[in-house]
Amino acid sequence: MIGSLLYLTSSRPDIMFATCLWARYETNPKASHLTAVKQIFRYLRATMTLGIWYTSSDEADHGGCKIDRKSTSGGCQFLREILVSWSSKKQSFVSLSTTEAEYISAASYCSQVLWMIS
Repeated sequence: MIGSLLYLTSSRPDIMFATCLWARYETNPKASHLTAVKQIFRYLRATMTLGIWYTSSDEADHGGCKIDRKSTSGGCQFLREILVSWSSKKQSFVSLSTTEAEYISAASYCSQVLWMIS
């Protein structure tokens, strides 16, 4: 259930804190933790119209900002199945291709993971 909620936090940031709080107890849950997670699901059922909606139109530019042409990188770091950290930031320079932007983003996150391991 926590994994489903963590996936849902990309479009429902309002449940981020509660979901991450209860994810800490995923390895050794108690009855009170299950009750709290069910409370989150009841909240979601009552607020189904809320959230961030992503468009699927051709006008959506997922590669960069139309003003300065810089790509936005984002990612999540997991420790086993638990979300440890996430971030989203604009890259510091203009990429010439989508592949280059993705390569730079992957290199950045690899360095973060190596930093977390050490």
